[in-house]
Amino acid sequence: MFVKKKKFFGTDGIRGPINEITNPEFVLKLGWAAGKVFSEMGIFSVIIGKDTRISGYLLETAIQSGFISAGIDVKLVGPLPTPAISFLANSFKNAAGVVISASHNSYLDNGIKFFDNRGKKLSEELENRIEQMIDEKFQVVEADCLGKANRISDAGGRYIEFCKKALTKNENFSGLKLVLDVANGAAYDVAPKVFKELGADLKVISNKPDGLNINKNCGSTDIECLKKAVAENNADFGLALDGDGDRLVFVSKDLTEIDGDQILYLLAKEKFQHNIYLGTRGVVGTHMTNQGLEDALKELDIELIRSDVGDRYVLEKLEELGWELGGEQSGHLICLDSALTGDGIIAAIKFLDAINFSNKVYKKNIKNFKKYPQVLKNVKTNDPEKIIKNKKFNALKKRLEADITNNKGRINVRKSGTEKLLRIMVESNDSAKTKNVSEELESFAKNLS
Repeated sequence: MFVKKKKFFGTDGIRGPINEITNPEFVLKLGWAAGKVFSEMGIFSVIIGKDTRISGYLLETAIQSGFISAGIDVKLVGPLPTPAISFLANSFKNAAGVVISASHNSYLDNGIKFFDNRGKKLSEELENRIEQMIDEKFQVVEADCLGKANRISDAGGRYIEFCKKALTKNENFSGLKLVLDVANGAAYDVAPKVFKELGADLKVISNKPDGLNINKNCGSTDIECLKKAVAENNADFGLALDGDGDRLVFVSKDLTEIDGDQILYLLAKEKFQHNIYLGTRGVVGTHMTNQGLEDALKELDIELIRSDVGDRYVLEKLEELGWELGGEQSGHLICLDSALTGDGIIAAIKFLDAINFSNKVYKKNIKNFKKYPQVLKNVKTNDPEKIIKNKKFNALKKRLEADITNNKGRINVRKSGTEKLLRIMVESNDSAKTKNVSEELESFAKNLS
């Protein structure tokens, strides 16, 4: 089926600089357009959450006005992780979900994510329908049909209890010493409460959001402060979330980073090793997933299927295959036996539960997972498509890919779905070749940008 190329929606909602696409005028119209589409579906209520960036105040007011003008009631919850809004949309009767967040981006950006009334991200068909509605004339419903707004006072508490249910093998986190980096973001309040209520000895960092410091030198995209805190507090593990709480990275006691591929391997091993799971033994990764994960899972007789990059595509593939576990190397992990979308807090609980809170158990269980050398390069450019379609760049890519074929090598070049970047991934079992190939591609791409 032909799918129209979207003008505004990317791989994860709509995102961009606050003075460009996510300005209040556009977001007002977006709220109205989404409200009209939701009302056509028989949905007349939305739950709106946000992260902690300063522009959230502005966009919350704008999108709220848009929904109300379309006759949609609004329920506000304030700063909460993206997966919390998915949970709330699913638990409230026939309410869609909206998140105002630019995830791991800086405060200069913001974005809008949508969930349907089942707590799942919108289909491309619905996103296209909203984009079509944006082009329609703005018309406010009659006064007696306007939506109303109120706040859900116990939303955070509901989500905390929901997360705690992910702990199934152990009774609590007693005796576990953790450092938690909440990225000055949406999880700054609820995430510490989850781990404290489960009994962990907890040190929290990057938990003083001021509207400008979200993801700044902290969180899952910058773990140096987390490593330092783990060492200073002699913690068993450190874990970092991103600005909207759906991405997760761990740090072990010896200050080694544990990324999404490694976490996914441990979760898969725990899920399938006792042969009590009924159904296909399979996991969904992406084209960025390290080949080492595929090799390690194969030894356990677990199949890895790759989707396009983006947690929405991982989720689509999981639903297509009827599987439950998938994720991205960056730390977006989906455990459909517990949540309907990627959830950093739930993934962290499941990981710690799987290894019985022990670095020794972690190291023992991960020893058969040998990563291939992989280099990721980001090239800033206003037009990544121009580089991707460039004949000389593609000829170079083809030649270099052939050069590393005997080293089980591969190259993946794509445009970012969230930023103005060209992303270049090179992987092979030869670290020197991997480095050289990635540098040559990066240099060529920069000259074209």
